[in-house]
Amino acid sequence: MAQARVKARKESVFGERFSVFAETLLTGVWIAVGCLGVVTYPAAFAAGARHLRRRIGHEGGGWREFVADFRAAVRGGWAAGLAGWAVAAAVWVDVLAARAGLPGGRFVGAVGLFALIGLTVALLRAAAVWTPDASWRALLPAAVRRTVLDPAGSFLIVGGLAVVALSGAFVTPLAVPVLGAVAAAAVAVEERYRRR
Repeated sequence: MAQARVKARKESVFGERFSVFAETLLTGVWIAVGCLGVVTYPAAFAAGARHLRRRIGHEGGGWREFVADFRAAVRGGWAAGLAGWAVAAAVWVDVLAARAGLPGGRFVGAVGLFALIGLTVALLRAAAVWTPDASWRALLPAAVRRTVLDPAGSFLIVGGLAVVALSGAFVTPLAVPVLGAVAAAAVAVEERYRRR
């Protein structure tokens, strides 16, 4: 009788973890659809992260809630998305300068690339704690501080981004569901930081 209870508990824990994993992959697909608007990627990640927080907290939620969160996040998130593209364009110019052999170009290109990675991590950290009543203007500076003050957590998010890049390099369609893993990593890092 006791062995049956232990076995049932192990199976329920496995089932719960597999369910969260499957939900993470599905959320990645939803995030990819939300990113089709080019400047809507912060809102898509915010809605995906909020969906995963609800799922982990055993609250209800599905596609409708994701869409409602996406609409709320896009109101201020499009400006953050536009700013992100502007930073990416500036880094691209730095990289071109480095390739052209301009004096100091390599240094400027490296600094620009590290700044882009840092800002991407900060944006993901802001998206991980977004709520419908939160302002992106308030979330982003706080996320930049957490990115600097919690280098281990920031490195974990960079690792998640590397997994997406490598997945896309090996099997392009695999990069889509893995976006959910990046959102889940950001949620986990923020929860870890909050508990510390």
